[in-house]
Amino acid sequence: MSNPLINPDLAPTTPAQRTWSLWHIAALWIGMSVCITTYTLAASMIDAGMSWWQAVLTVLLGNLIVLVPMILNGHPGTKYGIPFPVLLRASFGTGGANIAAMARAIVACGWFGIQTWIGGWAIYQLCGALGWIDISSDAAQTNELPLLGISLWQLACFFAFWLLNLVVILRGIESIKWLEAWSAPFLIIVGIALLIWAFTKVERPADLFMHESKFKTPQEFWRVFIPSLTAMVGYWATLSLNIPDFTRYCRSQRDQALGQLLGLPTTMALFCFIGIIVTSATVIVFGEAIWDPVKLVAKIGNPATVVFAMFALTIATLTTNIAANVVSPANDFSNLWPRGISFKAGGIITCIIGVIIMPWYLYQDPHGYIFTWLIGYGALLGPIAGIMLCDYYFLRRTKLDVNALYDPNGIYAGVNWRALVTLAIALAPNLPGFYNAATQTKTFPQIFDAIYTQAWFIGVLIAIPLYFMLMAGRIQIVSETARDRT
Repeated sequence: MSNPLINPDLAPTTPAQRTWSLWHIAALWIGMSVCITTYTLAASMIDAGMSWWQAVLTVLLGNLIVLVPMILNGHPGTKYGIPFPVLLRASFGTGGANIAAMARAIVACGWFGIQTWIGGWAIYQLCGALGWIDISSDAAQTNELPLLGISLWQLACFFAFWLLNLVVILRGIESIKWLEAWSAPFLIIVGIALLIWAFTKVERPADLFMHESKFKTPQEFWRVFIPSLTAMVGYWATLSLNIPDFTRYCRSQRDQALGQLLGLPTTMALFCFIGIIVTSATVIVFGEAIWDPVKLVAKIGNPATVVFAMFALTIATLTTNIAANVVSPANDFSNLWPRGISFKAGGIITCIIGVIIMPWYLYQDPHGYIFTWLIGYGALLGPIAGIMLCDYYFLRRTKLDVNALYDPNGIYAGVNWRALVTLAIALAPNLPGFYNAATQTKTFPQIFDAIYTQAWFIGVLIAIPLYFMLMAGRIQIVSETARDRT
C-alpha cells in the first residue's frame, strides 16, 4: 500500500468482519477476568483491615466505575470499525497518537510478562505435583541462574507457556474470539467447583465469612479504601482505552455495551468472592491462609485432580493474557510503522519485551505490584482516557471523518501538541507520589502520597476540562463517513 498510515489490520472493519455478538463480548470479559490475579485481588485489602464484604464491594465498585469509560470508548470502535491507535489520531494527531499508544503498549508488555510468568508457574507446580520436578530442592538459591534469579526449570516452564501464547497470536484475531467464547463456560464451572469444595470441606459454612473489618474509625477505612478503589480502576485502565480493538468487530452498540455490563463487573466480583471463600476454607482445612491457587491445587488434590486444576489455571491465564495484553500492543506497534509491522509482528514484539523485563521480579514484590504498578500506570492512562472522551463526545460529538484518520495530509495529520500538553499537566501532580512509591522513600512531602492514591481520578478530572479549553473553537464538526450501527 502506498498510504503509510494504513494496513489490513488497522483498516476499518468491513460488515463481514463484524461477527462478535453480545455473548462474545461477555465471554471476552469472563475470559479476561478469571485469572489468578483476580482471585487474589482481595488479599491485600483484607490484610490491610477490610472485611470480606468490604473487599468484594470495593472490587465491584471499581469495575463499575471503569465500565463507564469502557463503554464510552467502545462506541467509536463499533460505530466506525477502527482500532484504538487509529481512534487516538483524532485527538493526538496521526503522529502524536504513537506517543499515547506506546504508553499503553509498554504497560501491556509488562502485564503480558506477569501473566506469562503466572502461567509458567502453574506448569512448574504441575510438574512438581506429578513428581517430575523436586520443587523444594529446585527452588533452592544455589539453583538460581545468574542475573535471572530463577532456576532452569522455572525458566523452561515460563517459556513453555510463552510459546503457547505465541501460537495463539500467530493464528490471528479469530482464534482469540474462538478461545474466549469456548473457555468462558468452562471457567465459570471451575469457579463454581471451587466454591463447592470450600463449602463441603468445613462443618460450619458461616466460618468461611470470618474476615471482619479491623478498622476502628471511618478515617482508618477511607485511608485503605481510596487507594484500593483506585487500584481496582487501574486494574482495567488499559482496556478502558483500547476496548475499540474489540468493539470494532461488534454487530451493534447494544452488543458491546450490554456485553461489557454483563461480563466485567459481575465476573470480577464473583471471582474475588470465590478467592476469599476458598482461602477461608484453607485456614480451616490446612491451618494457614493459602491465597495462591497454584499452591492450593498442588496441596489438595490427587494427580488427576491436580492435572485438571492446573489445566484450568493455564486456560484462565491464557485467555486473560492473549486478550488483555497482546491485542492492543500488537495494534499499537503496527501503528508505529503500518507498512512494516502487521498485527502478528506486533504480537511477536510484545512477547519479546515481556521476556526482557523479567516479570518474575515484578510479581514477587507485592508492594511494587499493587502500589507502584497498578496505580502508577493508572496515573498515566487516566489523562489519556480524559482526552479521548472529551475529544470524541464533547468536542466532536461522536462524528469522525474516517478517511481523514488515514490521510497523512488530512485534518488529523501531524501532532496535536495541545493534547500532549494536557497529558503532561494532568500527569504532573501524580509524579512525586509515584516516585515515593517506586523508591519506597519520602523524597517528596506526604501530600503527594495522598494525591497519588487517587491518581486515575485526578488524571481524568484534570484532563477533560483542560483539553476542552485548549481545543475549544478549533474543531470543525465533520459529516460522518460511516454508518452508525446501533
